Amino acid sequence: MKKVAGTLKLDQAQYRELEAFAKFGSDLDAATMNVINKGRRNVEILKQHVNSPMSVEKQVSIIYLGTKGMLNVIPVTKIKAFERAFIEFMEAKHRNVLDAIRGGAWSDAEIGTIEAVAKEIIPAYAG
Repeated sequence: MKKVAGTLKLDQAQYRELEAFAKFGSDLDAATMNVINKGRRNVEILKQHVNSPMSVEKQVSIIYLGTKGMLNVIPVTKIKAFERAFIEFMEAKHRNVLDAIRGGAWSDAEIGTIEAVAKEIIPAYAG
């Protein structure tokens, strides 16, 4: 989790700062908008339903996608639906990857699988 979410705290701090700044000005450059958009999506992936916590391996896989900016093409309103579909697909077809993450193994093979699954599912949710 530390390896994946290492930049998340900094990303979210930047997002909060820029979001507050954006309220005062309407003319924002592309880089600023990218930080704000990524931050909004990361806020959504960090939300969990009451009494249904997500396992660490599922959190790691979805947070990885958020921190890498892979979810930026998905509208914020569809992030939770994407997340459910992604996790269901991972559980059904790539349980071994989730088990490896839970066991502490985080290699290029697991990263490649997570990215490939996301690239397969993202078009259905892209805005």
